[in-house]
Amino acid sequence: MDSREEMQKVKRSIAQVRCQEHELLVWCNLFTGLVQIGSFGLQFLWCILHFIVSIWYFLLEVTHVVESTLISSGLLKNYKALDLGKLRYLAIVVGSEEAYQTAKVTKLLQWLEAIGMKHVCLYDMEGVLKKSKEAILEKMNNTTVFQEADENDKLLDQKHMTLEFASYSDGKEAVAKAANLLFAKYLQSANSGGDPDQERIFNEPHMNEALRAVGSGGPEPDLLLVYGPARCHLGFPAWRIRYTEIVHMGSLKSMRYGSLIKAIYKFTMVRQNYGK
Repeated sequence: MDSREEMQKVKRSIAQVRCQEHELLVWCNLFTGLVQIGSFGLQFLWCILHFIVSIWYFLLEVTHVVESTLISSGLLKNYKALDLGKLRYLAIVVGSEEAYQTAKVTKLLQWLEAIGMKHVCLYDMEGVLKKSKEAILEKMNNTTVFQEADENDKLLDQKHMTLEFASYSDGKEAVAKAANLLFAKYLQSANSGGDPDQERIFNEPHMNEALRAVGSGGPEPDLLLVYGPARCHLGFPAWRIRYTEIVHMGSLKSMRYGSLIKAIYKFTMVRQNYGK
């Protein structure tokens, strides 16, 4: 009897273990199913959000294209008469890769010339536009180079468009050259009888004069338009954009005349307070 009871207890124990294993397996399958459902739900939610955002940006792009087309066709009368009195100097910053698109850059300059812009600065980090200067000037009529223009007529000539070509070398390297020039003048003053122990203070006018002396003291742009993927000024000389408004215009490949007009119009309609 004892052996039979023990066998029955063993069988009952085995049955209980199998039952528990079955329950555990059911729960594991249920948990796995819930995880899969949750993962699928998150993926589905992400797809919905991505679709909504894509549709939103698509509608924005369509809106911009339609608006640009209406501006270009002259149907929006507000954009016909531009007051360029506030926009004396315009800077165009182009991404290094897109700077090789000389035809696009030339077309952009022709648009600006047709609008009535007289003073434009072309900038890219690697100096590609500087190397393409001759090719650009060949396709532009009544255009002079800023560095070659008369100092007194650079911002006063209304008959020609004045072009300035700048690159990253006009930034930090120009500051280093200007600092060396100021230091050389200080040594010359000390050697010519000045007090070598006297503290010399260099202020902003001194630095601006030194920058002009090394050929990097161009005017401060009122508006800076950036063409390219980056939403920054790409190393444009910082001391020249203290009060400059910066606008990202998108890729140079997809530039539109209406978008250019809109950016300039919005700038001319803004009241700027510089303080005292």
